[in-house]
Amino acid sequence: MFLDKVTITIKAGDGGKGAVSFYRSALTAKGGPDGGDGGKGGDVVFKVDSGMNTLYSFSFKKKFVAENGTDGGKTNKTGADGKDVVILVPAGTVIYDAESGKVIADLRDENQTFIALKGGKGGKGNAFFATPTRQAPHFSQEGEKCKFRKVVLELKTIADVGLVGYPNVGKSTLLSVISNAKPKIANYAFTTLFPNLGVVDYYGNTFVVADIPGLIEGASEGVGLGHEFLKHVERVRLIIHMVDISESDGRDAFEDLIKINAELKNYSAELGALPQIIVLSKCDLLDKQSLSEKVEKFKEKCVKEKLKCPIIQISSITNSGLDELKKQVYETLKVLPKKPPIDIEEYEFDKRDKTSLNISRNDDGSFNVTGGLIDNMIRGVVLSDEISFAYFQKRLKEDGIIDKLKERGLKEGDTVHIKDITFEYLD
Repeated sequence: MFLDKVTITIKAGDGGKGAVSFYRSALTAKGGPDGGDGGKGGDVVFKVDSGMNTLYSFSFKKKFVAENGTDGGKTNKTGADGKDVVILVPAGTVIYDAESGKVIADLRDENQTFIALKGGKGGKGNAFFATPTRQAPHFSQEGEKCKFRKVVLELKTIADVGLVGYPNVGKSTLLSVISNAKPKIANYAFTTLFPNLGVVDYYGNTFVVADIPGLIEGASEGVGLGHEFLKHVERVRLIIHMVDISESDGRDAFEDLIKINAELKNYSAELGALPQIIVLSKCDLLDKQSLSEKVEKFKEKCVKEKLKCPIIQISSITNSGLDELKKQVYETLKVLPKKPPIDIEEYEFDKRDKTSLNISRNDDGSFNVTGGLIDNMIRGVVLSDEISFAYFQKRLKEDGIIDKLKERGLKEGDTVHIKDITFEYLD
């Protein structure tokens, strides 16, 4: 099964909780605070695996969660960081934010990595909160919590050359004899159900060829299998357009050429404008005279239609014309620029909200305070600890939250709800 687009869920690891601890020893019954910080949560990392050419593995697993950081310990011991979750993808995988639809990464190179989500920070232990006036804090900070996010993975094959043409014109056979690829080959339509990649060596110079599944008329509008794979030709610099000159399937060779070119152009003007090398395949199926007549007739039609592409006759069975083809491809690629990566708009996918503040009023006159600023502040509040709660109230004043509540009509005696904390305001 070939899969080239999938939505998955990812989550970075939460930070570990800071410890509440006090030093104890045989000589020191009541030592100072020594609670260590929590460990950092694991990251979500995407990595290119050169051995993959499909997203099929994501049929079985679509949820990836990094390990949480462990809690801090006694004697100022910091908790262990959580392990990253590494998600392997094939080269050519484009990653989109499922919510906004924006591109967040274009993974093209072997072993390329991309950190999509960073793990949550560990919470501070009570040793961190000790001051000359607050010598025995009985509270610590929670680790930073991370949210589940959805991303879309879409595969757009990375290759220098794309093999296109009708089904059963010999694309897979050609790839198997000019490269290291071992595609499935049979004498029926749609043998190739996903793009096969092969590395071709021409006297020490290499280039990558992708065998794109057979296109048919109407492919760009969703007919047949080919429409699912046109996206895999988008990144190539050169097209080898294979045509069965023997016309063994009863189709006209030149009409095949025209129809497939129309599909490429209908899919995108850029794709239709790519340089091509026309390869006349299955020459071994014709005797010398019949082959000569068909080739001459084909070339006359190309001249009439003002098609100026190089035309090469080959047989993948007898290996005739293959050296000429490889030379032509190599010489053409030398003067063609590399396709640039997708132009990614600056977009911070992993942005953590630590500043937003929302104030609303309930029907009973009480106030609700929410937002990223509150989420970050509340991590270090322990209601049962008088010092911790006093610290929280101090932050409310220092961060201007009380002033903003007063602007919304807060008066002495009013009730304020902040997360799980409810208190009566006293001026």
